[in-house]
Formats: sequence, C-alpha cells, structure tokens
Amino acid sequence: MAAQHVKPNLSQPQVTELVKRLYRLTPSEIRSLPSYDDQNFYVAAVEGGEYVLKILNSDDSKNYNTIEVQTYAMSFLKENGLPAQTVLPTVSGQLMSLEEMDCGYGCQKYLVRLLTYLPGATISKARVTPQLLYETGKTAARMDKILQELEHPHLGLLQRETFIWSLSSVPLLEKYTHVLDGDPLQEVVKSVIHQFKTSVVPKYSTFRKCINHGDFNDLNILVQPDETDGYRISGILDFGDMNSGYYIHELAIVIMYMMIEHPNPIEVGGHVLAGWESVLPLNEAEKDCLFVLVLCRFCQSLVLARYSVTLHPENADYLMITSNKGVKIVHQMWELGKEQVEKVWFQSAAQISDRK
Repeated sequence: MAAQHVKPNLSQPQVTELVKRLYRLTPSEIRSLPSYDDQNFYVAAVEGGEYVLKILNSDDSKNYNTIEVQTYAMSFLKENGLPAQTVLPTVSGQLMSLEEMDCGYGCQKYLVRLLTYLPGATISKARVTPQLLYETGKTAARMDKILQELEHPHLGLLQRETFIWSLSSVPLLEKYTHVLDGDPLQEVVKSVIHQFKTSVVPKYSTFRKCINHGDFNDLNILVQPDETDGYRISGILDFGDMNSGYYIHELAIVIMYMMIEHPNPIEVGGHVLAGWESVLPLNEAEKDCLFVLVLCRFCQSLVLARYSVTLHPENADYLMITSNKGVKIVHQMWELGKEQVEKVWFQSAAQISDRK
C-alpha cells in the first residue's frame, strides 16, 4: 500500500455508523480533530458524554499488542493521579476494535478506540508562563516515574529499536536529510547527528532507563485556567510514541516543544528543568548531554516534517507547525553554542529551585 494511503480518511457517515454499532451511542455532534498520521473526531452523544474517536493508521493498526500496552498505560496514569484519557469499552467489552473499511483506496484494517474527552485547550494556545513551564517539567517527570512501575505482559514491545521518533534513533535521520538539499539547515542537522554519535552515545550506559511518553509536546498537553490567573495541566494526550528510553530523553523532548511556544526560547529550559528536577534530579552525564539531545529532537521534528509533507501534501499546514518555528531556534541554539545555552538553563534552574 502506498505510504500516502496509510492515514485513514473516514467520512462523517462512516464515523456515525461506527459509534452506533460499536458503542450504542448516537452522535449529536461530530467534528474532525487534527492528527499527524491517524484520524481523530470529537463526538458528543445524545445519551450524554463527550468522546474522542481515534482511528489508527493502517500501519500502526497491525500492532495490536503494542496499542494495548499504550491503552493500559493511559489508565495506569489516570489511576495514579495524572489527567490521561481512558478508553470506553465496546458493547462486546473490548477496549479496541479492528475494523475493515474503505476510505477511498480499497479496504484496509484500522484499529478504533473511543477515548474520554478531556477539557482544556492545548498549551500551544495558552500564555506560557514560567510557572506553567515549571509544571510541565514536573508533570513529565511524574509521568515517567509512574510509567516505570507499569507491568504488562507485552511491555517488551516498547523496545522499539528502529522507531524513528525515539531519541536513540537519531542516526536513522541520515537517510532523510536529502529533503534539506540546498537548505543551510542540512549542515547543522548533519553536525548534530555527528555530535550525538560522538558525545551522547558513549554516555548511554550512565543514563537512567525508563518508559517514555515520547511526544510530550505543545499539542499533546491540555491546560485550563486556574484561580491564580495562570494555567493548570488538565490533559495528557497521544501515547502512540511510547517507547523504552531514558529519563533524559523525555526532558529533552519537553524542553524542545516548550521552546517552540515561547517568545524567548532559550529561557525556557531553566524553568522546565527546575520542574523536572523537583521530581527527578539529573546525574552529571544526563546534564552534559541535554543540549545535544534537545537539538536532536529539533532535527527529528524538522527533517521528518519535511519528509512527511512529501507523502501528505494535503496535511502540510499541520505537519509543518513545529518546523516553521523551529528552524530559527535551531540556528539560534547552534550559534550560541552548548556552553552558553547550558549556562542559561542550569543557572536559571538553580535560582528557581532555591525560591521554591
């Protein structure tokens, strides 16, 4: 099947039929929600309740046991006090259903789940205050600490050694850098990959392992206003990139995406880092690799977004959200250099921690 035909493209009548048949709910409202390579719909039911119907792309739908682990992880986090979505069982008691449907390019199989709808707006639409950055770092650390206690018979499937979005997989970007031909960014990306191989890989034995959410980004974190004129985190979305990784990976990912949302991106790291270290202080090797790992995540996002646009030009606006903002930040970080950026991050984090 051609790569551009992997993403589902259900019509509203097909969504209505699925919801009625699988969940015995009658939709009173259906609207499309943005997604990278799946298809998501907001569904309000006549019987009451708000939900998100998630139809996985045909590639990921083949990995039933992996999706089962992700679904269980969401419930586990909810049970342990974090605002993750949970899944509504089908009328037959299943947490997901493999459905064969035709979206316009022949019958394919898609895994379908109905998730609880969480209130709030994405952090990308909020005023990103120092306190919200601190809370984001703290929540990410709490999440990984809880996930470390996760037990499931298929947990081993999260060892996704060739998963392109794992921060361990940065060298795999080399086969995609051609999408930057003629762009000055290409040389920066190649240099970052080289730094990853020479300065990060040798330190992996000293990093602490954990299970990563893997995509704790500005579109996967929901917030609501709180009583102090700020925001509180009201939802954690999208566990599709979960993988066995390292605590420092999650932190680097969070910092990178929060930088995208801030008018002074270099300042962000200190606030997120202080929140993270209030739960999980870093060791020296982790501290030493944070700058390069943040740049690595930027490179993954920029390169893979450009590549995805070649497959899904109709989804270019969504795919390029991070890329359009990220190029300038990568050049800024690269020009400032590791020593200068780390000085801002670590001094700021220490000052914030002293005030808490």
